[in-house]
Amino acid sequence: MHDDEQSIRNLIASWLEASADGDVERLRVLMADDVVFLTPCQAPLRGRDAFMAAFEKGLQHYRIDARCEIREVRVVGDSAYCWTHLTVTITPTRTGLPMRRSGDTLSFLQKQSTGNWVIVRDANMLMPEPAPSPNF
Repeated sequence: MHDDEQSIRNLIASWLEASADGDVERLRVLMADDVVFLTPCQAPLRGRDAFMAAFEKGLQHYRIDARCEIREVRVVGDSAYCWTHLTVTITPTRTGLPMRRSGDTLSFLQKQSTGNWVIVRDANMLMPEPAPSPNF
């Protein structure tokens, strides 16, 4: 495996860990200032500060646990993309049942002058998973 591909895989693992830990400062360095997040039925979330504000607000009410399967990583010079299948469990911190969403994501990354990779664009197709059927 190429070093850049491994670095991107490490970035994805760090993102999942930081999200689960609620570590906003660790997330901050994993994305570009002008990052854009695209999600179904939502306006684009533009910029690191907008993402951080939304994430921090969400942490007041929910705990996040995410798992992903990396399906493809392609590096072309200082640019790359990563396709994953992501499953996220969002659990209210007070009461309520966990909600699961899953689907494919496509992230575009840029290598910085420091050698670190950051997410510059991210599109996810996460949709609610149907509730399990009761066994009668």
